[in-house]
Amino acid sequence: MRLSRRGLILGGSALLAGCSSAASTQLAPSAASLAPSAPAVDPAPRVVMAAQQPVTPPPLDPANRVRKDLMDRALAALDVHHRRIPLRDRMYLVDFQRFSGEERLYEVDLVTGHVAAFRTSHGRGSDPAHSGFARDFSNRPDSHMSSVGSFVTAGANWGPQQGPNVLLDGLEYSNDRARERAIIVHGADYADPDFLAREGKLGRSYGCFSTAHADLPMLRERMGEGRLLFAFA
Repeated sequence: MRLSRRGLILGGSALLAGCSSAASTQLAPSAASLAPSAPAVDPAPRVVMAAQQPVTPPPLDPANRVRKDLMDRALAALDVHHRRIPLRDRMYLVDFQRFSGEERLYEVDLVTGHVAAFRTSHGRGSDPAHSGFARDFSNRPDSHMSSVGSFVTAGANWGPQQGPNVLLDGLEYSNDRARERAIIVHGADYADPDFLAREGKLGRSYGCFSTAHADLPMLRERMGEGRLLFAFA
């Protein structure tokens, strides 16, 4: 057992005093020395924690509803525009390569990997022949064309013409005039299922992402403010 330098000095003094009295008197044993010693107490048991396995997130879009290059571009856009897009729990994609009668507006849950699909229209200027396919895109006011690229949702709104809607801000040169052009997400009769059943395709907007009236309330609530909407052809 290691002793400090002060302990060694004090111990030596006590030893000398004891030697001087030992020759004449034998000290009686103390009561403490006669008391039975307390049983040794086992130290507290050691708790061994099992090593936690890394959590593997669920696969993204397991049913492969979104074409790969569109998904990859959207994920890259989340990183490029991370300062403008604070919410990364879900994102919205629009595949303008698909026919307007098909589901081509996707809600991608980035936590669970689940993908839900809806229908949305394109601008009449992007499809002047009304073929059901968007061919041209523009950021120019009064072009009535759809714009492509990264948008950020700017919150639920209500307008005198279109009623309830979701505001959008464009984040790239291809769509940065979206607010000026009033490009929004809104419900429209020409995006409803009965119009599709009658015409075989959706009607055309002035560049907005028009949806069925029945789909708009849920999309309006879930899009909220600060999420990515990425449109690409």
